[in-house]
Amino acid sequence: MDIGLTYDLRSQYLAQGYDEETTAEFDRDDTIESIAHALKELGHRTHNIGNLHELLKQLVDGKRWDLVFNIAEGLHGIGREAQVPAVLDAYQIPYTFSDPMVMSLTLHKGMTKRIVRDAGFPTPDFQLMESVEDIASVSFSPPYFIKPVAEGTGKGITAASIIQDLKELRSRCVHLLQTYHQSVLVERFLPGREYTVGIVGTGRDAEVLGTIEVVLLENAEPGVYSYVNKERCEELVEYRLVNAEKDASVREAQDIALEVWRLCECRDGGRIDLRCDEAGDPQFLEVNPLAGLHPAHSDLPIICNLKGIPYIHLIERIVASARVRVVE
Repeated sequence: MDIGLTYDLRSQYLAQGYDEETTAEFDRDDTIESIAHALKELGHRTHNIGNLHELLKQLVDGKRWDLVFNIAEGLHGIGREAQVPAVLDAYQIPYTFSDPMVMSLTLHKGMTKRIVRDAGFPTPDFQLMESVEDIASVSFSPPYFIKPVAEGTGKGITAASIIQDLKELRSRCVHLLQTYHQSVLVERFLPGREYTVGIVGTGRDAEVLGTIEVVLLENAEPGVYSYVNKERCEELVEYRLVNAEKDASVREAQDIALEVWRLCECRDGGRIDLRCDEAGDPQFLEVNPLAGLHPAHSDLPIICNLKGIPYIHLIERIVASARVRVVE
């Protein structure tokens, strides 16, 4: 197949004057090189397209592809991850990963938790703080955990995200509201183990690839899988492969993750994050239908590496899942 690659290249945005945190979700040059190399090894022809603006230019010029391998995160708005999929839908060009509805929904962590909660899956108590006035209405007891409602890669999350009282909650929420210009998600803090469950496939064909426990090392920011801990994960985090056959908590986490993946109608590959409460029971935190694919740095390939699954096989399974939407 002729496969185009859409992505937001971090180095390109940094060169334009954007800062490190703003570009944190964007891809490294070697991620694109690794995906393209894997696709070529699988027998496909690849074409580097780039970001949304570059995609639009090429579409206007008449360029078309059998499939687009889309990992573009977008830059502006709550629907930024949906922008490239929406354009490709308009041109009837199939692509990897989830559709615009799923991308918009899952970027908004509060809306996703409402759907997951209403479907009966466990998730910690939460409220959305849209303004300073909303802080007085929080209806559950501390400790709290707070984060921007629509960011990834740990943006806005530090050790100070764990809140012990309402006074502290107010000052921290004000800071996030002013910094990120979006609602703040306030959750009941869960003190237990943290899991990332990797998933490949779509619908009933989806399956768990594996699960890692996120273990913070001694010199990491304590208690939270923060922006700093993610950016410096090689020195601050241990990713420990855990076994559902030997660990009931992991088995329950995987069951929840797979059902939530199907509930949200996610496609092709991604991950679900969960954390355990005081009793050791896993609860849903968030879903990432556009997971990072750096072969050594990103969580989904890390799971594959720990399980001995070659990177090319991960890319192959993602393309195989998306290929059913290609009209040949």
